[in-house]
Amino acid sequence: MQKRILGKSGLEVSALGLGCMGMSFSYGPPKDKQEMISLLRTAVERGITFFDTAEVYGPFTNEELVGEALAPLRDRVVIATKFGFDTSVDPRAMKGSGPVLNSRPEHIREVAEASLKRLRTDVIDLFYQHRVDPAVPIEEVAGAVKELIREGKVKHFGLSEAGIETIRRAHAVQPVACVQNEYSLWFRRPEEGLLQTLEELGIGLVPYSPLGKGYLTGKMDEKTTFDSTDFRSTLPRFTPEALKANQAMVDLLGRIAAEKNATPAQIALAWLLAQKPWIVPIPGTTKLERLDENIGAVAVELTADDLREIDSAAAQITVQGNRYPEKLEQLTGR
Repeated sequence: MQKRILGKSGLEVSALGLGCMGMSFSYGPPKDKQEMISLLRTAVERGITFFDTAEVYGPFTNEELVGEALAPLRDRVVIATKFGFDTSVDPRAMKGSGPVLNSRPEHIREVAEASLKRLRTDVIDLFYQHRVDPAVPIEEVAGAVKELIREGKVKHFGLSEAGIETIRRAHAVQPVACVQNEYSLWFRRPEEGLLQTLEELGIGLVPYSPLGKGYLTGKMDEKTTFDSTDFRSTLPRFTPEALKANQAMVDLLGRIAAEKNATPAQIALAWLLAQKPWIVPIPGTTKLERLDENIGAVAVELTADDLREIDSAAAQITVQGNRYPEKLEQLTGR
């Protein structure tokens, strides 16, 4: 597995990471714990060193799973987790009035201490603010993480779905190693200033949902239905009408995949990897065959002509449907 360094932070990780959320949360019922432990350990054997979790996934159960699975391999992996939600409020409330945020410095410290225990480690490699809390100045958030870094409890600071000005202000207090944002052929908003800002400041980008929450794999159509425990059942982009309208994007990936003897998912990931050398996507999966398929994307080479062809074709496609309900969309870009 190739390695990449996230910006100027010196944080070296595998070119692809593994998003662990779906093993416990958001994509239907939690998966079998022993199967997921096996999958996580197999990922390490396959060369993946970068694992993404958060206290709110479950809540708590995903961190516990990742901690148990990776404890015997701790010196070989980089573990990222997140703070910023009030987990005393049922996370299912996110579907209704929206989640409750809490990035007060004392709460950040409480989360760090609890996450360290669940992750069975003495240091968090990368600690993200999950969503920007407008009630707490970002300078105070960065200062709280800076203190945890000084104490040796955290190694690197990250932000998720933060606005450009927020990133600049945070970075001035405590260098930001990377920003985690949704980014894929299906959602290209980071190209509207964010990528340029990260390049200027020397900050890495960790795209989540690089396969469009599964849509870009080509395994869905307008007849696809989602369980009520599946987060996608609430998303405007996953209505039957939107799934049908957006088929053109999957068709494009399928055409390129056929030329490259690859799969649509591999082309979608290879396209991301080709954008910048400091981009590290974190596709999630609960299946070994999908893990191997995703890893195969690292070996897919897209030439400059390929990338121009993809961009030209993608520019003709207007993606239908918002990515989040309004309450969740309001938490991004602040």
